[in-house]
Amino acid sequence: MNLVRIAFIGLLILMFTAQAGDKMGTFYAYKATDIKGVEHSMSEYKGKVVLVVNVASKCGFTPQYAGLQKLYEKYEKKGLVILGFPSNQFGKQEPGTHKEIQNFCKVNYGVTFPLFAKIEVNGNGTHPLYVHLKKEATGFLGTESIKWNFTKFLIDAKGNVLKRYASIKDPMSLEEDIKILLDMR
Repeated sequence: MNLVRIAFIGLLILMFTAQAGDKMGTFYAYKATDIKGVEHSMSEYKGKVVLVVNVASKCGFTPQYAGLQKLYEKYEKKGLVILGFPSNQFGKQEPGTHKEIQNFCKVNYGVTFPLFAKIEVNGNGTHPLYVHLKKEATGFLGTESIKWNFTKFLIDAKGNVLKRYASIKDPMSLEEDIKILLDMR
């Protein structure tokens, strides 16, 4: 079963590479400001497997912070990084200031993975990183828009956006895909 999954991921990477000339570059071409106001290039994460998630503190999916933190603790030393991007676009479920968001995540879920400044993930104000993520890994029936909080994007160690997971997908259910990519790096 593991060999089948590895072959599948390998095929996805080959397909992506073959189409790379038509793309907007890799994940590493983008920058974002963290929750403390410091700008970071995504190239800081070269060689790592990255899970990007749009998050919110007052959402029915907010308890997913616990699973995200568990994955981060388990695989950070093996090369996983999780990047949380707060967004207030869905039901105004992330109304707090950056300091309030950071405090909420630390106190309630022990979050230690990087959190970024609040962004828009849909519409005219969509952050450029999310424009890229949505083009590279479309949603149901090829739609690009993010449907809700806690949509997840999995990026391999070469900066290729490989997969998009719906909000309802529990973070721990991504563990096998993450392990495969970590083994491949």
